[in-house]
Amino acid sequence: MRQFFPVDDLARDERFVQTNMAERMKDARTTVDVDAATAKSRASSNRLTPDRHDASDGARSLMHGIMVGEIQALEGAGRTAHDFEAGDGSGDTIPFELKLDMARQAWDEARHVEISVKLSDWMGTELGQFAENTVLFEAACSNDPILRLAGVNRALEGLAIDVFTQMKEFGNLAGDPYLEFCEDWMLADEVTHVKMGSDWLRKVTENDPDRRKKALEFQQVVDKLFSFGGARGETDESPIGLARRFRELAGFSDDEVDTISMMDQEALDERKEAIRAFHAQADAQPTPA
Repeated sequence: MRQFFPVDDLARDERFVQTNMAERMKDARTTVDVDAATAKSRASSNRLTPDRHDASDGARSLMHGIMVGEIQALEGAGRTAHDFEAGDGSGDTIPFELKLDMARQAWDEARHVEISVKLSDWMGTELGQFAENTVLFEAACSNDPILRLAGVNRALEGLAIDVFTQMKEFGNLAGDPYLEFCEDWMLADEVTHVKMGSDWLRKVTENDPDRRKKALEFQQVVDKLFSFGGARGETDESPIGLARRFRELAGFSDDEVDTISMMDQEALDERKEAIRAFHAQADAQPTPA
């Protein structure tokens, strides 16, 4: 079987439309208030709640994003189990026990895909109704398996912890026991997947601090990309909350969670500044006669 499968060759049928990160950043769910005082004056925060006018579309879009993310997580874990020979963890080999964990994760992700497809149908969403972003699988294309653990298991599966927590809370508030139960069920698996990544990253790089440093730097790059301009964070201005407690259970230290929170806030500030600059430029344009 072919190894090191590129993202451009992912198999999808005509229902799916793929998009890149630049287009993803235009998603309405990443919009934030430029003025913090404006956000505070609202009756509610930017978090997804049933009383929002766009709650239905927002929830269905987020659920569709979860579904295609689970497809790519399945593909990524499966590729990692297949792409590298079993060995002592040096070079391009990985411990056999790590291959088993990746196979176990692929099994979990396959179940998540089935659950997410059924939830999408339950919420009135068709497969392919929203665009698919392929950055998750791109993070699983590194030639170094430890970078895959950092980018996928710790960064992107870490984001899944945040998103599933959000959707579980939304299901509870909306009085939807199916959504709440399923998201809670998958959340437990995601904590396990992130914990596997945390444990294996530390174990394999125990005697290789430079490799560990490189992996953690790559994780921060992916985390910054998937902060979506501060759409995830610990303030009410961020639609997706940072699930600090679940991340701690998944092997993140307090310092690591603090770093992610700081990056999310920086991304939010950068996005707000970009919006201010855009409006200032628009206001400076002469009015057509």
